[in-house]
Amino acid sequence: MGRIIRYEQLSALIKQLKETDGKIVLVGGIFDLIHRGHIEFLEKARREGDILVVLLESDEKTRKTKGKNRPINIQKDRAFVLSRFIMIDFIILLPYFKKDQDYKKLVKLLQPDIIAVTKKDSLVELKKKYAELVGGKIVEV
Repeated sequence: MGRIIRYEQLSALIKQLKETDGKIVLVGGIFDLIHRGHIEFLEKARREGDILVVLLESDEKTRKTKGKNRPINIQKDRAFVLSRFIMIDFIILLPYFKKDQDYKKLVKLLQPDIIAVTKKDSLVELKKKYAELVGGKIVEV
């Protein structure tokens, strides 16, 4: 198994994560046009634990969030770029999630110790509930 994980390969990753004693940090995003803020966010998130897992949004979700001309880079290419960052351990290619329950289910499966968020994360309260559900916590980085 490589660093880029298709959603269908999730069970293998979960098995691997359960065998480690390391603290798992989970982040999510689009990461279409990589900039300094992305790098600083990922570096700070990584410092919060031992294993950094990135949930990478689908192209469809990106279009719905950023507009019809986005993404500039398709999910596969965004994952390739992220896989070159030394602070990231795994990138999960998300399918298009239509509802919050899909994310909740994924967090329950991954059991992160920390969900890292940015100061302006509009979903922080929802992510806080997910973190608490698995005995984790939210950390603003």
